[in-house]
Amino acid sequence: MVALRNPFRRQDSVDATQIAAPTLTANQSYNDDVKSPSDEKKDAFDAAPTGDEGEVVNVNGHEVHAHNPWESAGAENMLANGKERPIETAEDIATRCISLEDDPEMPVHTFRMYFLGLGLTCFAAVLGQIFYFRPQTVYVSQLFLQVIAFILGRAWSAVLPSAKRGKVWAFLNPCEFTLKEHVAILIMSSTATSSAEAISVFAADDLYYGITPNYGVAIFTLLGSQLLGYGLAGLMRAFCVFPTYIVYPNLVPTVNLFDALHRDKDVGAQRKRLRLFWIVFLSILCWEFIPEFVAPTLTGISIFCLARRDSAWFTRIFGGANGNEGLGMFSICLDWNYVGSGGGSLGALFTPITTQISQYLGILLCIIIFCSMYAANTWNSAQFPFLSQQLFFENGSIYDQTLILTPTFGLNKTALDIYGLPWYAGSNAIYYLGCNLAIGATLTHVGIWYWRPILNAIRQFKTRQIDDPHYQKMRVYREVPMYIYGGIILGSFAMAMATCYTGHSQLPWWALIVAIILAAFMFPFVCVIYAITGFKTDVQQLAQMLGAAMVPGNSQANMYFTLYGYNSCAQGLSLARDLKMGQYTKLPPIATLIVQVLGTCVGAILQLIIMKQVVSNQREILLDTQGSNIWSGQQVQSFNSQAVSWGALAKYFYGPGSPYQIIPYCILIGLAVPIPFYIGHKFFPKLRLNTFVSPITLWCLGNLSVGINSSIFCTVLLGFFSQFYLRRYCSTFFRKYNYLISAGLDGGTQLFVFIATFALFGAAGSAVEMPNWALNPTGNLDYCMRLTPAN
Repeated sequence: MVALRNPFRRQDSVDATQIAAPTLTANQSYNDDVKSPSDEKKDAFDAAPTGDEGEVVNVNGHEVHAHNPWESAGAENMLANGKERPIETAEDIATRCISLEDDPEMPVHTFRMYFLGLGLTCFAAVLGQIFYFRPQTVYVSQLFLQVIAFILGRAWSAVLPSAKRGKVWAFLNPCEFTLKEHVAILIMSSTATSSAEAISVFAADDLYYGITPNYGVAIFTLLGSQLLGYGLAGLMRAFCVFPTYIVYPNLVPTVNLFDALHRDKDVGAQRKRLRLFWIVFLSILCWEFIPEFVAPTLTGISIFCLARRDSAWFTRIFGGANGNEGLGMFSICLDWNYVGSGGGSLGALFTPITTQISQYLGILLCIIIFCSMYAANTWNSAQFPFLSQQLFFENGSIYDQTLILTPTFGLNKTALDIYGLPWYAGSNAIYYLGCNLAIGATLTHVGIWYWRPILNAIRQFKTRQIDDPHYQKMRVYREVPMYIYGGIILGSFAMAMATCYTGHSQLPWWALIVAIILAAFMFPFVCVIYAITGFKTDVQQLAQMLGAAMVPGNSQANMYFTLYGYNSCAQGLSLARDLKMGQYTKLPPIATLIVQVLGTCVGAILQLIIMKQVVSNQREILLDTQGSNIWSGQQVQSFNSQAVSWGALAKYFYGPGSPYQIIPYCILIGLAVPIPFYIGHKFFPKLRLNTFVSPITLWCLGNLSVGINSSIFCTVLLGFFSQFYLRRYCSTFFRKYNYLISAGLDGGTQLFVFIATFALFGAAGSAVEMPNWALNPTGNLDYCMRLTPAN
């Protein structure tokens, strides 16, 4: 799905899933050679496979007992004062917060798993595609599917007769609902939670270009674009999945919840943790009704705006409870939908403090830059709204792109000379600038900090001696052969090449190859950063820019170039993350690939069918700028506008002498940003500059350019409380409950949003209006001065 920036939620590019790179271990010196931002472990891992609970593995010189994370920490993790050693490294996360237990005989491929998995895949695909055409941008969350799958699986095993009743029941209900069935169902169904990127291409083709590919061409285009990234991830899994420093931090709450739901349910401590999860889950489910509907002022309480309600600058700096209102400084947000990871926030409960500091530094710079640009009228910023994603004429009125385009959406140069180039709001231009800086910084950051761990991981993979206890436990399962992933790439390429011509993409064969090379080149850099910090480098800008250079003046070709150059990276991240989930939960790799591919294929085909029905029946509404309270084409319109601006206007918009020529050059500038911190760490290691993640800081230069920003201050406070105080001084509580509480808060909130979308917010046909009162005022919810007309 296109990474559209929703005016009501911040872009999920930090995906609320960051974690710091592994830090120095106890037996390392700051004077060691830099091997990664966390400095690689010196001692080799004892490669002997581990057994069940009670057995011991040797990691970095420490004995790691294969017990559950909610049991006692073990003598090896106790300090001299009797307290538990803080959880500091990636190794600590992997061995102390995630269970090492496994039962290789546990069933996976059962009729129950495939029935529930395919059922939830269909549910997620249909609902996710319908949500794509709704005015409210809502996604089917993974935590929601995880809870629903558990309830259905347990009900199935409890209601149907057991295997003792005969062969039929042994086939339908072979055993209690298992952990591995649950994981497989979640992986399968979560592949279809958001609309495939190719769906956006087909919808734009149908609505704006009069191109309607038949089902055969469309299906093969979908499969080719969706599966290409899976092959890339599989070939590079030696350093994108297996090593310990590859954490995928957003997985930790999910895996922690799997452990709580399935492991040792009869143990008293385990019942306590499970009870805590359901209490948190139900409590936040009930609470969200208040800030989301009854008292939306609780989304952002601004003391400054209450003190001065007639200042435009107070609104810009301290406002933030409404979309595109202000920067939200010191606002108090009591809505977990924005404070927590579900609303696209920074994920305070599972983002280690070093990574959060990199983010908050970028946000601080973002506030300074936005205000300075507006005050100095840089790029005519004062002529436009403070925060906006639209294009404008130089006088501040909204720009109509159709005035400068031909009927086939090419550029009408004569009309462009008459009407002039469009302008960005200053904050929106900084967003694009920051994205490109982050792309360049990602390349250098991974290159200088992680080249040695990557090479070590590749060497260790060849001998199966990777120093990760979870990987060693997985050695009892057959690995997917490399030729399978290579075959997926070749098959995807063949489908893409065939459909590029039969589907009227206007993308030449050589440009398709360049797009695939771009995806293959960027994937390892993007994946390593995402796996260690949780930050997703958005390469869509790079793909659109390169596509405009390859096939200039053609918005149709730009869409397809972006499809294969950008979407392949995104899909590769999805498979790599799921492979790591399988490694954490001990799901066999072959099973992980099977359910991932099956869910992707089934989900994509259903999404195509739903898209064609919606476009056919609601064409006029989808083409209308406002849409209705039920249907909206905002996401397709935005996707097509980006393709037009890059495909038709790139030369004039970003070329030499243009107002925004610095934006493409920022990729080159970003390449140099991590170097001073690397050199500084060499000479002044005690400053710990190796923990600074410059791509995150650079992306956050534009982080507040869109959406509701009132949650930032509370997220900062919560992050320091969880990841600094609890993690350092309350290690036992942190290990046992922190990630479980995070899962409960996010899961309960996302379930409420899902229910309220239909029951209250109009997705079912009519919205329920809450009467205005003190905590639901007209105008801005935080009582800041209104700067734009009310919707």
